[in-house]
Amino acid sequence: MPSEIVAVASTVGLHARPAAILVKAAAASGLKVTIGRPGDKAVNAASLLSVLALGVKHGDSIEVVVADG
Repeated sequence: MPSEIVAVASTVGLHARPAAILVKAAAASGLKVTIGRPGDKAVNAASLLSVLALGVKHGDSIEVVVADG
């Protein structure tokens, strides 16, 4: 599965609006996409509540994993 570790550039982190944009893109991809802090349990990137629960702030690193498809 391809993955990438990225730094969150949004000044508000993955709060409501930026998280909604991410969730919409993940859902539209048609693939299973997960995100999480490197080394921690990943969550479904198509679930707004799961993404918000991560509490990702500006500058945090997250790992994005896309299932082969």
